[in-house]
Amino acid sequence: MTTAANEVYESWLNNPKVDASTKEELRAIADKPAEIEDRFYRELEFGTGGLRGVMGAGTNRMNRYMIGRATQGFANYLLRNFESPSVVIAHDSRNNSDIFSLETAQVLAANGIKTYLFRSLRPTPQLSYAVRDLKAAGGVVVTASHNPPEYNGYKVYGQDGCQLVPHQAEQVIAGIREVDAFEDVKRISQGEAESQGLIVWLGENEDNRFVHTVAAQSVHPEVLKSGAGSALSVVYTPLHGAGNMPVRWVLAAAGFTNVHVVPEQEQPNGMFSTVKSPNPEEHEAFTLAIKLADEVGADIIIGTDPDCDRMGAVVKNDKGEYVVLSGNQSGALMVHYLLSNLQAKGRLPANGAVIKTIVTSEMGADIARSYGSAVINTLTGFKYIGEKMTEFEATGEHTFLFGYEESYGYLAGTYARDKDAVVASLLICEAAAFYKTQGKTLYDVLLELYAKYGTYLEKLESRTLKGKDGVAQIAAIMADWRTNPPAEVGGIKVDQVLDYELGLDGLPKENVLKFLRADGSWFCLRPSGTEPKIKVYFAVRGDDLDGANAALDALVAAVMARVDALS
Repeated sequence: MTTAANEVYESWLNNPKVDASTKEELRAIADKPAEIEDRFYRELEFGTGGLRGVMGAGTNRMNRYMIGRATQGFANYLLRNFESPSVVIAHDSRNNSDIFSLETAQVLAANGIKTYLFRSLRPTPQLSYAVRDLKAAGGVVVTASHNPPEYNGYKVYGQDGCQLVPHQAEQVIAGIREVDAFEDVKRISQGEAESQGLIVWLGENEDNRFVHTVAAQSVHPEVLKSGAGSALSVVYTPLHGAGNMPVRWVLAAAGFTNVHVVPEQEQPNGMFSTVKSPNPEEHEAFTLAIKLADEVGADIIIGTDPDCDRMGAVVKNDKGEYVVLSGNQSGALMVHYLLSNLQAKGRLPANGAVIKTIVTSEMGADIARSYGSAVINTLTGFKYIGEKMTEFEATGEHTFLFGYEESYGYLAGTYARDKDAVVASLLICEAAAFYKTQGKTLYDVLLELYAKYGTYLEKLESRTLKGKDGVAQIAAIMADWRTNPPAEVGGIKVDQVLDYELGLDGLPKENVLKFLRADGSWFCLRPSGTEPKIKVYFAVRGDDLDGANAALDALVAAVMARVDALS
């Protein structure tokens, strides 16, 4: 344990402003130097998902003191940049999310900033919508998205409803560094804030506006209302999170009346007791949903993560087996469905644009271009997609059609600036219902797209490397690939190395390496911004499924052998 970490630990123990339960928690680790080091060797930093970490006492943990410090820094930023700013606050089903949400409101109120607060859990995209709808200067959502139960987080939004992009976040972070968590944070009680009109509780009207706006993104409402919606059997799991009611409300509004919710996963539960991870990217998260789907003969299964910004879908393959679609596959299907039907209705704008990230499959891009749409790449993180949307709104250069990430994040419509699992649930179900009227499943359509555009397959591998040593290991892995780039991988020449730390293509600098091989395949290394992980993305394009699968397996094996040798 370093002297610096121990000194901070002792300062917390001796500080009269630290509450008794926090001190009790810290005394319990007095004889665990590695634990003290991990809790106090650094302060939580903003990454792609804002402030995120394991809950507990310490500077490297999520707790009311770190929340208070971050909020005071955000308040200082708002007061410098806006006259009479207001903020919208939402939270998900995680443990302490409601407590952290109210703590945020009380600190903002103590700074004279009016806060709009939801009384219970709401989806992250509804927060993004509400910031725009209420013309607030910013927003905060307390969530750790799909992370394990011990995590929580704090995401900050600008007045356009988009998560803060680097130049904004840097100002907030600079302000936070100037704040002492115990001396500089202002707070007033909930009652005092309410009496002064500085905490305003949001209710049914705001929910109704959000649901109506999302439902309006339907491309074929007349088809759904004429029977296609009720003919589709849907199983839905909110994975104990915030999507339960909004997803069901929107599906019902669109005409989906045959929706079965997984009962074991319907209610909020911060421990996410029925899954290893509340993440629709994990196939195991759909175990109970698939069981229910078998019982009711469902056409499609959808699942949303705790804050309802990610959506995963499960469909029947050509053998009648339920298979989990990847984020890239669902994204390609929705791009195809949206653009083909907008074109058929004469509503496809000439300056339309689809936005995706640099680690997202090129299949959706090929589909978009075939309909005359521009395709724009951004760094990983939906805030960069949101930033482009706001730019389009200001310049009129493009009309936003769809934005998506391989990590199950999608958005259609301009009502929000973050990924929305509510609208994604609507669109994937609408596509399934529409193609069912033609005697096709979504899997049939996916095979048609493979036949037309090529068989695109992708995979994500990650390695979890925790603590201070893990941070160093991840840095060493990135440094090794950056300073010793391979001339070939798996016997196939590497044509190009893209180092995004150099600020390529006008994008902000970011610690990402992408390697393009001569056969059109690629792989990409990127440290996670929200978890102690290094992520490795892989993509191939083949003539058929067997060949593409073999090529993908060979690429993954070759790259991960080197990554694992370094970790």
